[in-house]
Amino acid sequence: MNNNDIFKKLRVALQLRDDQIVEILELVDFRMSKGEIGNIFRNADHADFMECGDQVLRNFLNGLVIHLRGTKENPKNAMDVIRQNQEVVKKNVAEKSKASFKPESEFKPNPKTDSKKTRAKGERSGAKPFNPKDKKPAPKIQVVEKVQYKNGKNKK
Repeated sequence: MNNNDIFKKLRVALQLRDDQIVEILELVDFRMSKGEIGNIFRNADHADFMECGDQVLRNFLNGLVIHLRGTKENPKNAMDVIRQNQEVVKKNVAEKSKASFKPESEFKPNPKTDSKKTRAKGERSGAKPFNPKDKKPAPKIQVVEKVQYKNGKNKK
């Protein structure tokens, strides 16, 4: 398991977004752009993949301690911070699901007509429904022929 895997697992477990990771890194005066962080989380075979070095992971972990626990002067409860983060994630998911479900227009079904022009290609008038048991099995074709190998001397 390399640093990229550890970083990815922490990101998923704590439900952190890229902008939150940038803020956490800035707590320990480590500057990194969202694009660079995105490159760390890419697939290993991607062209823009970036290896997560020890320094990046070390600074992220130190910043994460400050983010979750706070400083000596201003201590925080880690579980409260995690719950706040989860509430923000739930709000974002709920907003996205509401926004994606809004139909632009009401559905109005077309009236059915019995003309030949509106039928699909495979549809026949008076055709019986498909039943797989009615279908005759195809004859089995022998793919590999029987071959005699004559290697070496003839045996009598």
